[in-house]
Amino acid sequence: MRSIRNKYSAEFKAKVVLEALSQDKTTAEIASKYQIHPTQVRKWKRMVLDSLPLLFKENNQQNEKDRLIEELYREIGKLKVELDWILKKDFKHFLIKGKGR
Repeated sequence: MRSIRNKYSAEFKAKVVLEALSQDKTTAEIASKYQIHPTQVRKWKRMVLDSLPLLFKENNQQNEKDRLIEELYREIGKLKVELDWILKKDFKHFLIKGKGR
């Protein structure tokens, strides 16, 4: 007979892992409390511990992207001001030349 595979929500997994990380209770006690296998608690805890460095790395990458975007917007603003100045200057020059005809 096949056993039915349980699907746990992310909130449930987070709750179990946070309790496991607090180290107030043993893995067996936590597993018994939530009616899951102790191996499952260890697996979820390992997943969280393994992914923590990535969380900070992604945050750092996001900060770099934000800095690049900010720098590019500054450059766009600078170029727009220069273009407006050139167009204004050339337009005045064009009007002055046009009147002389």
